[in-house]
Amino acid sequence: MAGAVLCTLNIRHDSAMVSVLLKHSEAKVILVDYQFLDVANGALQILSKENIKLPHLILIPDCDKRPSNSPIMEYEPFLAMGRPNFEVVWPNDEWDPISLNYTSGTTSSPKGVVYSHRGAYLNSLSAVLLNEMPSMPVYLWTVPMFHCNGWCLTWAVAAQGGTNICLRNVTAEGIFTSIDRHQVSHMGGAPTVLNMIIHAPPSIRRPLSRKVAVMTGGAPPPPQVLFMMDELGFNVTHSYGLTETYGPGTVCTWKPEWSSLSRDEQAKIKARQGLHHIGMEEVDVKDPASMKSVLPDAKTMGEVMFRGNVVMNGYLKNAKATEEAFKGGWFRTGDLAVKHPDGYIELKDRAKDIIISGGENISTIEVESVLFSHPSILDAAVVGRPDDYWGETPCAFVKLKDGNNATMDEIIKYCRDRLPHYMAPKTVIFDDLPKTSTGKTQKFVLRQRAKAMGSITKPASKL
Repeated sequence: MAGAVLCTLNIRHDSAMVSVLLKHSEAKVILVDYQFLDVANGALQILSKENIKLPHLILIPDCDKRPSNSPIMEYEPFLAMGRPNFEVVWPNDEWDPISLNYTSGTTSSPKGVVYSHRGAYLNSLSAVLLNEMPSMPVYLWTVPMFHCNGWCLTWAVAAQGGTNICLRNVTAEGIFTSIDRHQVSHMGGAPTVLNMIIHAPPSIRRPLSRKVAVMTGGAPPPPQVLFMMDELGFNVTHSYGLTETYGPGTVCTWKPEWSSLSRDEQAKIKARQGLHHIGMEEVDVKDPASMKSVLPDAKTMGEVMFRGNVVMNGYLKNAKATEEAFKGGWFRTGDLAVKHPDGYIELKDRAKDIIISGGENISTIEVESVLFSHPSILDAAVVGRPDDYWGETPCAFVKLKDGNNATMDEIIKYCRDRLPHYMAPKTVIFDDLPKTSTGKTQKFVLRQRAKAMGSITKPASKL
């Protein structure tokens, strides 16, 4: 209403990163929750050494954590300074920017994605439909609001007159308690959050009095995770998108005939990314060089591409990156997928994550799916490790469930029994997996670790 552009910042950023983004966005005001006041002050301190005008800092205090004798302007007194007769500053054009969202930086440094008013309202209303959200829903926030404006659900919940249930920290206990206490009807979250829910100890779990609709995205959820969520009473819908597509751009719409399939088959289908939603003009899987659509044979791989009103305006102050992203008239995601005969797409990997071993393409998602089905494994990620003989081979990073044991040889055998042998990991590392604030595994960190281990020199004999 003030004619400003909203720029939500990742709460995991340190002062140095916040200062970079404040400078790049040319922010005039920064609203800060008390929990992050030190980070914001640190950022302003860094900026004060440069010859630029500092943004005004507005503090949002907690009722029982108010800083004593603070000279900083607080949120409520700031609002009270407003004029009742202020005239709303409407956008001149619906393509004018409404928000600026910096990408989560899983593959590179953050880029500023510009959203338009048109794209935001279209994706918000699409989100209402995708989530089958009736009037006055109760929405539990486990998706960060700084991530694609909460997949545009910040606006969607408001459009439906809903109630927002917020958590300062996402924990299994907080999720189950909130669902029980507030009769939550909808929520969303990356597969990491789903994993947290299904592995919650019995002492924390509570029976659901109603089905809770969950939208997941960010990474393809392993079929085993979807299967267990369903057993707990959560109805999971799988969507797929990027910051550049305002969050969800596709949805795996369920066909009634699939309900008669086995649970395993249903879970595999549910893990597909599906079709573009009603607000998106088109999604396709194309050969990135020829721009021809791949055959819908569930085998031929290509790059996922989008076009439509709910694709970003571009990257702020980065014409070169914008041009590259839209080369050929489509937004290029960098994600590799196949298309099924019914038109549903299924992600196979990030172009940067695919492992090429002895000339064969290995989808890390397929290997991870098998690892997740192992009874002792809580979390897993697969990257390529240099190999003198094969070029590179799969290296699995695995976190075991509490109280469970498994050896490297056991896990490799488990994978070899369920996959072509060349796809099975040759290396297994037991450790916690580094995550972004939106729950995605930071594969670039794992790739660096795998590379630092050095190349495997002995040719594998059991193929």
